[in-house]
Amino acid sequence: MLEGFTGEGLVRSCGGTDWVCTSELGEGVALLRAWFGGRAFAKHRLDTYAIGVTEAGVQTFDYRGRVERATPGKVTVLHPDETHDGRAGTEAGFGYRIVYVEPARIAAAVGTIRERPASLPFVREPVSSNPTLARAVAAAFQAAPEPLAVDALVLRLAEGLTEADPASHGARPSRRLDRPAVERARAFLDSRRAVVRSIELEAVTGLSRYELTRQFRMAYGTSPYRYSLMRRLDFARNRLGGGMPLAELALTAGFVDQAHFTRMFRSAFGVTPGRYARLRRADAAGRGQGA
Repeated sequence: MLEGFTGEGLVRSCGGTDWVCTSELGEGVALLRAWFGGRAFAKHRLDTYAIGVTEAGVQTFDYRGRVERATPGKVTVLHPDETHDGRAGTEAGFGYRIVYVEPARIAAAVGTIRERPASLPFVREPVSSNPTLARAVAAAFQAAPEPLAVDALVLRLAEGLTEADPASHGARPSRRLDRPAVERARAFLDSRRAVVRSIELEAVTGLSRYELTRQFRMAYGTSPYRYSLMRRLDFARNRLGGGMPLAELALTAGFVDQAHFTRMFRSAFGVTPGRYARLRRADAAGRGQGA
């Protein structure tokens, strides 16, 4: 079976040897992780992009008149309104994780990349080794359900789809940088400990959410979401060991609860908040004895 599943908010919805876990990450974006021992689902059509990664076994499906097979690590891309099914390619079964994204969100992000309205990207090969999409899917299952995190994810997915679209080859992505706008965004994020909404940054900068995400990454090497998250974690880290209960500190730093705070803190710094607080107290006590 699959180990180490840490996607937030996912709930097992069926038991037995086959199971499905689902979550709404944000507006127009949903996650699914599943394991099937045989036939997974009959032919059907979705109105979203479905971008997934096979985690174990062989995933087999009928798509555009062909039988496709995805082995562990391979990326699958299913386009909106395309008929497909799914089943295990061997008796061992298969597991996968997948992100569903509304086409309108992909279209908006692609328009930002190309600096003009553009048609939806079309990937001819439904199974590939696209590293941009693979990393984006992995990141989706670690992301918090926050607006800025969803913006960053959609932009990454749009970049990966554009890279895989033969019609996009030779097209240069936008390199425009509005330095005053991204500096206003950074100053705004520095001043906030609560979760920041996309519409707030759009109002502060005058840039669309995807244009801001792209330009912020160009200027500072990270997304607005990641920058905001690290500032909130820095705020909390500087106060650990000072006597404030962890649950209260988590809320003060803009996290939904202590468990969410602990996951994000450990992911960023490699230790839990509780251990970090104990280490700080031990250091303070040692300094006191030395004095």
